[in-house]
This record gives sequence, structure tokens and C-alpha cells, in this order.
Amino acid sequence: MQLETVPAGSDVQRNALEDARRALGRIILGKDRQLTLALTCLLARGHLLIEDLPGLGKTMLAQALARVLDLSFSRIQFTSDLLPADIIGVTVFKQDRSEFEFQPGPVFSQLILADEVNRATPKAQSALLEAMEEHQVSVDGNTMPLPEPFFVVATQNPADQIGTFPLPESQLDRFLMRLEIGYPSADDERELITGADRRAMLATIESSTNPDVLVQLQNAASQVHMSDPLVDYIQALVRQTRESPDVEIGLSPRGAQALAAAAKAHAFIERHSGVYPDDVQAVFAPVAGHRLKPATATSTQSAAELCQHVLDNVAIP
Repeated sequence: MQLETVPAGSDVQRNALEDARRALGRIILGKDRQLTLALTCLLARGHLLIEDLPGLGKTMLAQALARVLDLSFSRIQFTSDLLPADIIGVTVFKQDRSEFEFQPGPVFSQLILADEVNRATPKAQSALLEAMEEHQVSVDGNTMPLPEPFFVVATQNPADQIGTFPLPESQLDRFLMRLEIGYPSADDERELITGADRRAMLATIESSTNPDVLVQLQNAASQVHMSDPLVDYIQALVRQTRESPDVEIGLSPRGAQALAAAAKAHAFIERHSGVYPDDVQAVFAPVAGHRLKPATATSTQSAAELCQHVLDNVAIP
């Protein structure tokens, strides 16, 4: 399909977004698709779950996003002894003023890296739920807003590794997308071995935009046109997940909304004049894969295969 391209948002904002994507590509080599999807997730005001083996660049990607987008950054290392107060903060008594004062936790940043989120207990994992859904936290009866924009990047080790606690479905549903980084190509791995240290490079990269511009980009992405046939296509995909004998639990209405928001953001990044089937297909597996539960009797093993099976069984408008 020939895609028409038009500018959406100012050229300065557009160029800043392209600069950010190129800067990320210098740090995370050979992963253009994953980087585009990570930016798509951010523009759609969603949270990102990165699931893969240790050492493949999950943490580096989160740090690079904060750096190139000029977002305040906090890293929370999830361990089995992590407490909710370690994430949200705690109220302490100040003797010199004879009053209680709230000490904000690391969640009060614009980009949060929840590193190895499935190594913490469910109680600690649930401390992120309100923050991710409502962009606020409640402590001692008081509700406090979180910074804008607010973005959680959580990394997760495969569930078969020692010391992991599976994320509950309610928390998985809070993540707009789930991605895998994967191994680099031979050429990219050689560059990683022989080239400059990526952490040193990260410290020298200048930001490409700022939080105010990022909010404007998010607003512009949400206004990308979606025609009725594309809405029909999204609904057909959602209906297929609910009716397919290979799927035990299909997409919820929130999943359908997430798919539409991600498709709009992807179309915005690619400078399409509106949402195209290509945009929906590009984000379908990252949005739907962690929300679908395969039927016990299905021969489809992985989330990617299940999503592709759904796409293959729905006509493209």
C-alpha cells in the first residue's frame, strides 16, 4: 500500500522526534523496530514492559529514553524484600517542626525504570498500579499527583528463571505494550565488543526535546485521524480474539482502546496522513500479546504466533 505522508505538528517538533530516534539507535544498535515501538508507546501515553534475558539492553534502553527526551529519571531495583514505601515514599515526623512530612519516593519522576519487576513480591508490584493507571499516589489519606509526562518502563526476566513472581493480569493490563529486545546481529555485536562503551556514549548524548514538547507531541498523536473502516478493522481484530477457539481470554475494551491509541501514535511517528492497516498491524502483537491467554488445546505456542494467527484471520480493509 502506498502511504501518503504529511506533516503533523510543527517541523521543529517532528525533527526533535526524529533526532531522538536516531540518538537511541546509536546506543541500542540494530533495533530500529523496538525503538520505534518504544517511542510509540510513550507518545500514546502508555507504559512499557520489556521482557527478555539479562544483558540484552533493557535497562540501557530506559536510560537512553530518559536522556534523549530530557525526562527526570529514577531507577527502582525490584527485589524480594522491596516494600511499597520504597516505591511511593514515606511520612516521617520532623521533631524540629513537630509535624509530619512526606518524603517522596522514586516514583515521583517522569520516567521510572522498574528493573526486574517480577523479582518483587505481588504486594510491592501492586504499589505501581495506582501510579500507572491514575498518575497519582495516595499516602496516609492524601492524594498526590505525579509529574507530567509520566512513563513507566519495567523490565522482566523470563518466568522460568529463579526468584521470579509472575505479574498479575491486572498489572500486565496496565502496560500498553510488551517488547522483546532479542540478540543483536553479528555485525552489531561486533560493534558492541570493539566500539565505544555504550554507557560512556550515553553520558555524552544531548537531549533532543523536553517534557513540554513531548506533551505537545502526545497531544498531536492523539488527534491523528482514524477512519471508520479502520475502526471496523480494530473491532474485527478484537472480536476475533474473543471468538477464536485458540484464545481463552480475548482483548477487553481497554485493550481495544490501547490498540487504537498505539496505532495513532505509530502513524504519527511514521508521518502518515491517518491511521492505516499497516499501523494497526505493527502495534498489534506488542499491544495484544500480553493480554491474550491461549486456549489449553491450541497448537499456537507463543504470543507472537497467536497474534499473527489473529491477524491472518481478519480481512484487511
